[in-house]
Amino acid sequence: MILGLHDGHDAGAVLITDGEIYVVNEERLNRIKHYRGFPELSVAKVLEIAGANVEDVEIIAVAGIFRKRSRLLELEENLKKIFGRDFKRKVLYVEHHLAHAASAYFTSGWREALALSIDAAGDGLSSSIYVCREGEMIRIAQSTYLDSLGDFYASVTELLGFKPMRHEGKVMSLAAYGKPSYDLSAIIELNGLTFENHLKVVGIEATKKLAQFFNFPFEKAKEVSANLKMGKLDGKLERKAIEIAASAQRHLEKIVDELGLKLTGYGLPLAYAGGVAQNVKANMILRRHFPDLWVFPAMHDGGLAFGAAVFVKSQLERLDGRWKPFRLKHVYLGPSYSENEIEEFLRGKGAEYYEISDVPGFVADSLIEGKIVAFFQGRMEFGPRALGNRSILADPRDESVKKKLNLSLARDVFQPFAPTILEERIGDYLVDPHPNKFMTMSYYATEEFVKTAPAVVHVDGTTRPQTLEKEDNPVYYNIVKRFERGSGVGAVLNTSFNMHGEPIVCSPRDALNSFRKARLDVLVLEKFAVYL
Repeated sequence: MILGLHDGHDAGAVLITDGEIYVVNEERLNRIKHYRGFPELSVAKVLEIAGANVEDVEIIAVAGIFRKRSRLLELEENLKKIFGRDFKRKVLYVEHHLAHAASAYFTSGWREALALSIDAAGDGLSSSIYVCREGEMIRIAQSTYLDSLGDFYASVTELLGFKPMRHEGKVMSLAAYGKPSYDLSAIIELNGLTFENHLKVVGIEATKKLAQFFNFPFEKAKEVSANLKMGKLDGKLERKAIEIAASAQRHLEKIVDELGLKLTGYGLPLAYAGGVAQNVKANMILRRHFPDLWVFPAMHDGGLAFGAAVFVKSQLERLDGRWKPFRLKHVYLGPSYSENEIEEFLRGKGAEYYEISDVPGFVADSLIEGKIVAFFQGRMEFGPRALGNRSILADPRDESVKKKLNLSLARDVFQPFAPTILEERIGDYLVDPHPNKFMTMSYYATEEFVKTAPAVVHVDGTTRPQTLEKEDNPVYYNIVKRFERGSGVGAVLNTSFNMHGEPIVCSPRDALNSFRKARLDVLVLEKFAVYL
């Protein structure tokens, strides 16, 4: 039994037993978004849902090697509290980018592949590229933390008044509202298979240099971002911010495109992870070179514990001659709550609830009636996307639903909503269609989809779908299928079940709290419906 853990930004834990995987990130349990620190609650939770004890853990795979002395001592003290004074006998440390790349390669199902990791920084590096064969990973290229493509994009995020390492997706969304007007090749470029940062600084110092480069008043960034959040996009500084976002996004895509072209020379498929792999628009560009591109669903630092554990597991299997490729089929790997637990909770809260005999029919009919449904079932998803177990659902035909949801969830109005699409309909709805079960890349929407589902198509004509087959999630599939029968559209709007700035809900308590805060129309907890 292998326990993987990440003690840092987006902390979490994974437990890998014979044939089973249990994962949860600390933020889902302590309700602190992107929690940085030791994943104490996550360790306890994965052991609990696996029915295991600390004594059952044979190896502790820790993601990340380099820590300040105080942080290392704190980590060791936390491990000692849980596993006893001899915990060091069980610990194996796995370098940051190796853990990212391993999470992608060892879930891709491929014997031979390239593994790519790009983020801001970790263990002194910002990117790594590996050639992988029969479970062995050989690094062939890397970039230092100073030559960081991820930090470049994070600095643009900070410059525009958003939170770096959290709100890069807002910059990507904002970019669609403008045209790139700056050439950023003087800032950062590709040099071979590595990146080269011409600014020679990172973090806030890079942000200040970018402010000078763009002649953008950094002191007004918060004011600008507040205006953008409310949809005020036409002011002089707001338009400039949009141009900067568009330029940064185009430059990121250009560099990724160049890198992808060079990597095709190896004649291998590509598995990809790291914070930059969250940029679904750049992933769309990369897929032009690698049609079967595999992006690990928890590509950000929240996936590091998984990567560390699966790397150690695979190396042990190689030693025994037992290693074989594994393809991750789903990410419903977190905690679940029984119907009895849910009903007992609702009774204890004095909530008025009703038992539903036909959940798919009830939810589909509610959507067709124009209701917004908070939907909670089964094991919580692992990774940043809600995929039908902790989701808020709405009718994608109704463009006005975007305004309702933005107000309810306190979202930035320029951010798009995503659909869940029946996989048998992707040829009707997506240009260059390909299954996208984990919402890891964007596609251009067909004219038919733009007309029939305007609430889930961005202003640039792209959409970030979850494609769904019945075997992926039978109850959720049947909801979308029943919606199709009543509406003619084989898709629903699917956004994560959380208030903006909060983690996705984990427990029935979280679900009821968020439902009431957002004042949505109906909450479905397994077979129980709750109204305000």
